[in-house]
Amino acid sequence: MLFNSLQFIFFFPVVVTLYFALNQKYRWKVLLIASYYFYMCWNYKFVLLLFTATIICYSGAIWISRSKKKLFRNGILLLTIVLMLGPLFFFKYFNFFSYSLNSVFQKVHVLYQLPSFDLLLPVGISFYTFQALGYTIDVFRENVKPEYHFGRFALFVAFFPQLLAGPIGRAESLILSFHRRLVLITKTSVREWH
Repeated sequence: MLFNSLQFIFFFPVVVTLYFALNQKYRWKVLLIASYYFYMCWNYKFVLLLFTATIICYSGAIWISRSKKKLFRNGILLLTIVLMLGPLFFFKYFNFFSYSLNSVFQKVHVLYQLPSFDLLLPVGISFYTFQALGYTIDVFRENVKPEYHFGRFALFVAFFPQLLAGPIGRAESLILSFHRRLVLITKTSVREWH
């Protein structure tokens, strides 16, 4: 689904209406479902990549925060970075390196050819990879506490409006906003929506 498509023109008002119509405790669920639906419209198979990235960074950040051993923390951070950048490298840069090395092989008369793949690039892969990695690095540096609520963390990684507006969000502000209640100020009263 593209942001300038007819499908999005119908999708977005439905999401906003549901968000404001429901109780506060269900709003994050609406946004999470909408975000995953948004990614699935591009290619439903790639949601598995998004979900896997979410699990990797969620688990990595919790393990990092629970450990006091520097070597273990460094190892988990390194493993998380490698696991997160692997798919990004494969989908965005593998063919580039494959073509480049094949050119070098051809010039030096090596008869080996690296394969190349005709792949559809997953929508937002760079965005959610660096969003989730930024969070994990913030937890590692102790700039932010880990989010133990898996659903809200998954929303932080997949939040579709941010894909349009950017930039990569800081966990300390975006995750906290999923916990806050919406406050409407009128001339006569302050009402808190639940």
